[in-house]
Amino acid sequence: MAKKIELTPEQKRFEDIISHAKAYGFVFQSSELYDGLQAVYDYGQNGAQLKNNLKQVWWRAMTQMNEDIVGIDSAIFMHPEIWKASGHVDNFNDPMIDNKDSKKRYRVDHLIEKKIDALKTENKLEEAEKLNATMDAFLAKEDFEGLYNLIVTEKIACEVSNTCNWTEVRQFNLMFSTEMGAVAGEDNKIYLRPETAQGIFVNFLNVQKTSGRKIPFGIAQIGKAFRNEIVARQFIFRMREFEQMEMQYFVRPSTEMDAYNSWKTKRMNFLKALGINPDKLRFHDHTKLAHYANAAVDIEYEFPFGFKELEGIHSRTDFDLSQHQKHSRNKIQYFDEQVEDKDKQRYIPYVVETSIGADRLFLAILCESYTEAKGIDAKGEEKTRIFLKLHPAIAPIKVAVFPLLNKDGLPEKAREVFEMLRYDYETLYENRGAIGKNYTRMDMIGTPYCVTIDHQTLEDNTVTLRERDTTDQIRVLISDLPKIVEERVSLKNILLMVNGKW
Repeated sequence: MAKKIELTPEQKRFEDIISHAKAYGFVFQSSELYDGLQAVYDYGQNGAQLKNNLKQVWWRAMTQMNEDIVGIDSAIFMHPEIWKASGHVDNFNDPMIDNKDSKKRYRVDHLIEKKIDALKTENKLEEAEKLNATMDAFLAKEDFEGLYNLIVTEKIACEVSNTCNWTEVRQFNLMFSTEMGAVAGEDNKIYLRPETAQGIFVNFLNVQKTSGRKIPFGIAQIGKAFRNEIVARQFIFRMREFEQMEMQYFVRPSTEMDAYNSWKTKRMNFLKALGINPDKLRFHDHTKLAHYANAAVDIEYEFPFGFKELEGIHSRTDFDLSQHQKHSRNKIQYFDEQVEDKDKQRYIPYVVETSIGADRLFLAILCESYTEAKGIDAKGEEKTRIFLKLHPAIAPIKVAVFPLLNKDGLPEKAREVFEMLRYDYETLYENRGAIGKNYTRMDMIGTPYCVTIDHQTLEDNTVTLRERDTTDQIRVLISDLPKIVEERVSLKNILLMVNGKW
């Protein structure tokens, strides 16, 4: 009989969050009817609305609150030469290894990192540090034989077969490819974009000329990207189809570090403004920089499975624009009349990037808001209450309206209140079930306000207003509802916090 695996409290919490996401219409396994498609997910009715709210607040915080940033929407399909210029065709690879017994494939660094984490758990910190340094050295030199020997020497086993029967280490390109046109062939090969940034870089001149923007200025974009992740894990944290929210900020050479440090602060403030606990956020500076960067930092969030990258801020130098200038044979230069030295008035701008995954932000918000609170029910018994403590401005439903009974004119009055609110806020009307169950259901999806219409409403035009976090209930005039709701659920509250004016 197989031994039952005991979950840690963090693992149990994460499993509860995943179950909650499905049970309440946030995230479904893609193609579940056909047994699912690994590492691809669909957003349900509440998840789609929450994700759209997050994208909207990001977009407004970038383009509306910054006078020097504009937004674009570039195509998913792009000229294949773009990906040669960016280095993705030749360098967008991960070292992989297969277990011959289980046929399971692993990313080599993830496999070794799991061993490092195990050593740390056993308080073998010196061994863990040595193993990490050795792995980094082999990865830097692309020494695949060394990585293979390291896995064998450390007796790192497959988690499925529990054997060390490994294939050799080899590179695996993460880009999806397809053919464009009627005839298949290498000449018609194009790629699904693995990132959205290149769509911004190749449109730099178009945006600069048509908008008349002067350096420094930024271009923001939200869009889908695709990576053939072999080891996709941790729910929607790492997927094959995902959405990025990126901004490329173009600056004069030698000024990039000022912009880099400024955007570090701004992006941390944005995450805090969404209601994420500052104690669960931290900066993690890159010690190994990508070939195009001269500085890079991640903002990490403490998920139930540990601190992981949520957002990246990178100083990309002039690499991307220079590469596209070289490969396209078209000049990508900016004329800066503010530079006194005429020999330096034309230059290729440097770039500071901020990049956050919409799906990872969604997951962080879900983990942060999932709340289990002890309380006493109407019978005086202890009860665990579960609710999503979402910032009211991003909640999928802002207000739910219920008639206490489905008779005596209460549904008709409730519809009047619903019609009054629905044009300004995501509002739900329901006339099913007991009022207590309605409240519980709204708690589960994070609705900040519930409005109940009862017989007293017909007499004095007041309603019961219930607040999600405290469960407090008060009587308010129907005419006061829009003002009360607006004070809590407006996106303006988040935008003010982002700009430090709240």
